[in-house]
Amino acid sequence: MEGFASLGINLPLLVVFVINFIILFVLLRLFLYKPVLKMLDERARRTKEAMEMAEATRKQFEEAKTEIQRQIEKGREEAQAIITQAIQTGERLKEEARQEASRQAQEMIERTREEISAERERIVEDLRREFVEISIAAAEKVIRETLDREKHRKLLEETLKDSLLFKRS
Repeated sequence: MEGFASLGINLPLLVVFVINFIILFVLLRLFLYKPVLKMLDERARRTKEAMEMAEATRKQFEEAKTEIQRQIEKGREEAQAIITQAIQTGERLKEEARQEASRQAQEMIERTREEISAERERIVEDLRREFVEISIAAAEKVIRETLDREKHRKLLEETLKDSLLFKRS
């Protein structure tokens, strides 16, 4: 033991320090090391769960983003189909309106032709009557006698009908 004393080491004090160290080590291991390890393990577990949750959330976000993009594209396609259908409907309605306007114009033209033809016939008939009256008046003045007006009118109307000048075209 003298060898330790010559080195300046007090053996009983060294034994007390070693025993204190061992007791402190055991106490620290029981009361501090295990709870700290438990706390660190718990923290690691929570961190791992948070990372897994973050990864799951990222995957959900990517899936939702893909779904939203698909919905947007579907909406665009539907909108384009609606626009195309509206354009086709507009063109069809425009064509129907044009055809209806053309039909109405044709009907108006036909009615106008019929009216003009009827008016022409009426005017020709009026001219014939007037011509007959003038002819009778002229014949009366020339002959100076009164002819049977009705007989004379029939004679002139037959002559006018045979005439090329008053034939209908």
